[in-house]
Amino acid sequence: MGFFDTLKDKATDLAQAGVAQSKRLAEIAKLKTANMGEEDTIKKAYIELGKLYYAEHGAAPEGGYAAACEKITAAKAAIETNNARIAELKETGDEEPTPEEIPTSEAEAPTEEPTESPEDNT
Repeated sequence: MGFFDTLKDKATDLAQAGVAQSKRLAEIAKLKTANMGEEDTIKKAYIELGKLYYAEHGAAPEGGYAAACEKITAAKAAIETNNARIAELKETGDEEPTPEEIPTSEAEAPTEEPTESPEDNT
């Protein structure tokens, strides 16, 4: 019976080791998930911090903040220009666009695609 008892003890030890390993892996997964949530909280706080700084100092940013504030200001100006153009296009929606209003890539594009004859597919 000693052989079977030894085998039983080894099997029990292996099962306990497996359970302990599973618990460790589960806790690691839980902690990694918690870290991802905390990183998301940090990103949101950085965004809010940036918005607050820009609101308070965007017109006259200090040192290293100048380039980022200039990008934001330029992007806001571009959005305003685009929105004005959108409004203009909505007002004149039924009119034909003038050649200046058509982007160059569309103006140069052929009006019809050439069709292939069955003989060209050989």
